[in-house]
Amino acid sequence: MADALRKLRKAANLSGERLAVRCSMSQSKISRIERGRILPTVIDVERILKALEVPPEVGRELVALARRANVQHVSWRAAAEMGLWRQQAELKALAESSTTVRQFLPAIPSGLLQTEEYARQVLTPTVPGDVSWNRERAVAARVESQVVLQDESRTFIFLMPEHAVRWQRVDRAVLARQCVHMACISELPNVHIAIIPQSVKVRASPLNVFAIYDDRLVAAELFSGEVVLRDPRDVSYHLSLFEYFLSHALAGDHGTAFLRALAEEFMRERELFETVT
Repeated sequence: MADALRKLRKAANLSGERLAVRCSMSQSKISRIERGRILPTVIDVERILKALEVPPEVGRELVALARRANVQHVSWRAAAEMGLWRQQAELKALAESSTTVRQFLPAIPSGLLQTEEYARQVLTPTVPGDVSWNRERAVAARVESQVVLQDESRTFIFLMPEHAVRWQRVDRAVLARQCVHMACISELPNVHIAIIPQSVKVRASPLNVFAIYDDRLVAAELFSGEVVLRDPRDVSYHLSLFEYFLSHALAGDHGTAFLRALAEEFMRERELFETVT
């Protein structure tokens, strides 16, 4: 892509400085793009093509290439080979470089919200073919990463449907403690936990976990790994999705009260189960 953009500029008989003016970019950025030193966004490529008056059929190919280049996939298997604890450190660094972190969690609570016992169960392989890793080191790294929540210069918004909190991959006592833990975290001034009750009608489907870091990138989780999206239009779309789901949620004191009520419910269910058995 870098080579193609450079050739198109030369074919248009434009210097890097003149192209930079036409694109409202710096000349140094144009140079770094053409040398392959930085990855241009889809919007960057569209601006360059427009300035060069590139034919639509050529432009479509380069825009499609830019869109593919701005998508990154990392498999959980590769992450395990590298060491999941390293990935936890990378996620912590990503959060520390962001002003606002939004996480949509239709499956289970975020690693930033998990108690140690809940995280240990989550990181234990359960399905044939699951990736295995150094569990205790990964648990320790996950718990350590939660210190970022104490930084009040950053805002964290965690949004999840009720069934994500209820999903019983651990026993009821652990679920109860997990809910109390989240309720306590939600009282931090810079942390907001919102819950979408099962009784609320929501016309969109919660297809997958995703996290949005400012307006820079989206990290979406799949069963096989993680996909990182940097195209501004993809980021904008996920911001719209997040706001749509958030508009159906209980937030603030209402969300905190909901979590504490769930904790009490889990403990009652546990006591009833023990009585029956």
